[in-house]
Amino acid sequence: MELKLRSQERPTTDTARQYQTNALGITQANIKSRARATAFDQWMVRKMLSAIGDPAICIVLWDGTELTTSSAPTSVLTIHDRQALLMLLLDPEYYFGDLYSSGRVEVLGDSTEFLETVYLAIQKCASKSGWHKLMAWRHHPRTNTLRGSHGNVTHHYDLSNDFYKLWLDNEVMQYTCAYFPQEDLSLEQAQLAKLHHVCRKLQLKPGDTVVEAGCGWGGLARFMAKHYGAKVKAYNISHEQLVFARSKALEQGLADQVEYLEDDYRNMQGTYDVFVSVGMLEHVGVQHFRRLGDVVDRVLKDDGRGLVHSIGRNSPGLMNSWIEKRIFPGAYPPSLQEMMDIFEPHDFSVQDVENLRLHYSKTLEYWLENFEKHSDSIRYQFDEAFVRAWRLYLAGSIAAFNTGELQLFQVVFNRALSNDLPWSRSHLYQ
Repeated sequence: MELKLRSQERPTTDTARQYQTNALGITQANIKSRARATAFDQWMVRKMLSAIGDPAICIVLWDGTELTTSSAPTSVLTIHDRQALLMLLLDPEYYFGDLYSSGRVEVLGDSTEFLETVYLAIQKCASKSGWHKLMAWRHHPRTNTLRGSHGNVTHHYDLSNDFYKLWLDNEVMQYTCAYFPQEDLSLEQAQLAKLHHVCRKLQLKPGDTVVEAGCGWGGLARFMAKHYGAKVKAYNISHEQLVFARSKALEQGLADQVEYLEDDYRNMQGTYDVFVSVGMLEHVGVQHFRRLGDVVDRVLKDDGRGLVHSIGRNSPGLMNSWIEKRIFPGAYPPSLQEMMDIFEPHDFSVQDVENLRLHYSKTLEYWLENFEKHSDSIRYQFDEAFVRAWRLYLAGSIAAFNTGELQLFQVVFNRALSNDLPWSRSHLYQ
């Protein structure tokens, strides 16, 4: 690796010049007053860049020293103190989020582009580096037992309904991947298209009984009742979401068709024509997949069918450790192989698998745009660190889907002896 060094020079790009008068009040004068970066500091930067595959980025240290592995870096990362550098060297995946949230490191330029550059570099070197295995060994998702799941869900989904209303779609409050059959759809149009897509995959018809695991703000259940004549029982352990869902069902005259239960999926009762789960499997944990399969087997009729919609991976791997700690406790995006632990023990037949990862990237772009429009309101409701953390989470998620770090799987299944199957996929697109 040839590392280029221009000591005591300021970044030359327009975005880098923002470093002199950024939101943290770090100016040229107080930078000069700090201890200068030593040769050892520069060595540590070299080691860190090498460990993550030498991405084409520029690192600017607290005294203005610049280090880069490229003659044309795509992004600039500023590190405002030596301790922050040490933390990044110790565990960049985990500590980057906290340091960014507190303002001790900053990305000058497009955050998504910066993260994509880093992710792609890591992918190229991950198979050769034991360092990445060490990082994975240090972090494990929190448990999703009955008690643990409640705390994990409350941490994320009970922040406040008003917060999520600011940046999700206005129609049905969907916090899951939208579907863009045409790329120029609005977020609202794409979320409605997703709901139709799910219902068509399930061949939903009037009179069908549906059980939903993890219903969010209840939009899918109400949609199934209103547009497809189904009767839905939806389970969720987020109290704030259910308050919203029940009020909307009453407002729309659907309370006799939709029942929202504040309970865990493991406690589902009754038998149904359809099982559906959209955006909940990530919170189950692979060690509980067989238990989920037991529940599906218990509640699904002999001629029933089901759909599971989940963030996933091409191969088994942990959620980003900072996101699991600060944003989504207990989260784990499974591979398709891991998901089969739901289906195989009960001889469920997988009928269709679709990957919508780029649809999720586009959905997240809408969410981030809306989030930025309302950042002042969010900052007032929470604080600056919260705004920075969620900005990073949304931008990082876009980068993860764009680079294939994450996938979005929709899996349709039924019982092995059921032959009531469509002969083509034409029903999905009519």
